[in-house]
Order: sequence, then structure tokens, then C-alpha cells
Amino acid sequence: MNTLNQAKQLQTRAKSFAVRVIKAFARLPKDEATRIIGRQFLRSGTSLAANYRAACRARSVADFISKISVVAEEADETLFWLELLVEAELVKTKLVEPLMNECKELLKIFSASLATARRNR
Repeated sequence: MNTLNQAKQLQTRAKSFAVRVIKAFARLPKDEATRIIGRQFLRSGTSLAANYRAACRARSVADFISKISVVAEEADETLFWLELLVEAELVKTKLVEPLMNECKELLKIFSASLATARRNR
């Protein structure tokens, strides 16, 4: 599989993740603390996909590195908000575990992509 096809598949995966984040956000409890944390989770989880799409359209290696850095940061932030929701006992681990696992996998992929881009610069 060539690089373009891999990028398109990862774009689709990131977008599917964003859709899952939107659906999870809609099912969160409606108390104030959960709403505030949930909005942060929604923002970072959807931003991850949008920023990866932008990274795929980078005009230079430096631009790609800059943009993929943001993607990795957003993935890590999304994971943080998920962990916070669980640790504060606002949601059950079992409910968000599949989403957390996908977020961890995406974070590994984007972090590896960033490391490779930096190494090959």
C-alpha cells in the first residue's frame, strides 16, 4: 500500500474517531462538571481529525511536522479528558474503554509519524 492510500485510510480512521467522540459526548451525563470536561473532550477529539487532514495537505516537511505535532497533542489531550472523566467517576471505564483504546492507538501512530518526519528532515 502506498503512502497516499495509507494517509487516506488514516484520515478516514481519524474522522470515524471524531464521529465516535461526538456520539460519546451526546451520551455524557448532563451535570455541570461533565459538561465542562465534555466540551474539552469534544473539541480535542474532533480537532484531531481536522488537523490530520490539514497535515496531509502540508506544503513542506516543516509544515507537516508542525501540523502533525498539533495532531499528536490533540490526541494526547483527548486521552487526558477521557481519563479525567473516568477518574472523576463521571463515566464508567467500561463505557469509554473502546474509545480510549482507539485514542491510544491513534496517538501512537501520530507520534511515530512525527518522529519519522523529524528523523527524515
